[in-house]
Amino acid sequence: MGKADFLSPKAISNRIKSKGLQKLRWYCQMCQKQCRDENGFKCHCMSESHQRQLLLASEDPNKFMDYFSDEFRSDFLELLSRRFGTKRVHNNIVYNEYISDREHVHMNSTQWETLTDFTKWLGREGYAKVDETPKGWYIQYIDRDPETIRRQEEQARKKKQELDDEERSARFIEEQVRRGRDGKEAEETPVYTELKRESEEEKVAFNLGACSAVAGPSKPSSSALGASALKAASSSVKRKDTSSDSRGEKKKKSALEEIIEMEEKKKKKQSVRTDYWLQPNIVVKVVTKKLGEKYHKKKAVVTEVRDKYGAVVKMIDSGDKLKLDQNHLETVIPAPGKQVLILNGPYRDMEAVLEGIDEKQFSATLTVDSGQHKGKRVDVAYEDFSKLA
Repeated sequence: MGKADFLSPKAISNRIKSKGLQKLRWYCQMCQKQCRDENGFKCHCMSESHQRQLLLASEDPNKFMDYFSDEFRSDFLELLSRRFGTKRVHNNIVYNEYISDREHVHMNSTQWETLTDFTKWLGREGYAKVDETPKGWYIQYIDRDPETIRRQEEQARKKKQELDDEERSARFIEEQVRRGRDGKEAEETPVYTELKRESEEEKVAFNLGACSAVAGPSKPSSSALGASALKAASSSVKRKDTSSDSRGEKKKKSALEEIIEMEEKKKKKQSVRTDYWLQPNIVVKVVTKKLGEKYHKKKAVVTEVRDKYGAVVKMIDSGDKLKLDQNHLETVIPAPGKQVLILNGPYRDMEAVLEGIDEKQFSATLTVDSGQHKGKRVDVAYEDFSKLA
């Protein structure tokens, strides 16, 4: 029988079957062969190659099942980490993307019977966070890469430092406001009482010169005395008001000056920091994986600094010389009592002695051993100092 025409229904059906996914019931996982229809699958099961694979599998069936299970798990987790990262996603969405590859390992050849069993197993083994909802099971990949963990810890430390600075500034401002409020409350306030007559027929006269109210008949000379006393009292009140205002302004001005001074010190401290930190004769650690396991996590000594951001290092173990960027290196923290060099901040280029380490603050206490600040104890972040060679 001749070949079907290109646009005939038979030819179109053959082209549809030849690409994309086909029925799982006609797939042989042992031989990794997909058949188009029932007849093709029947012929494959009767073939000699399939019979040989069955004999091999019957000798050690657990070996083949473990192999397929490991392949399924590694491919599924790789897709989850690369496609969704650490986001929370429905397990069916991930599974549908996984099986879209026609060369994938089928679940019916693994140790898990259903996707739910596989999801629960991921949660028990610690590969992902799983939770059940009315809409189904959700999974969230757990990234245990050391580089990712280190980057997250560094971001958390920087965020904590920023929050500490903001809290310190807010506390300082609240303290100044409280002091100002306490000073105002301490000032004496005049007490006013109700004016009462002993009898309705009596007239009330004020003798401002004596600063007392006397009940009795009015006198002609009291007006002149009252006017002079009123002027004297008003002038004294004005002097008192101006003196109190000047004290208040002085107090407010001093608090404002302290805040401005603190902000200037903070800006000055930040201005002395630079984005480069390499210095000769310090011990560093190689953190890049591009050079292979031979140099990864190995220590070296900086022999030369080039263009501020590059360095020529000599490996301590092998003596090899490498040219690396500062992004591929990190500082080394020695044991307490050892000499270090401060690489960044207001005490840059000063030698110091390591006194202790604060793991919660990601910093260390150093005693400056050179320069005008010799003998001073300072707190320096991990990345701002390194061991001297």
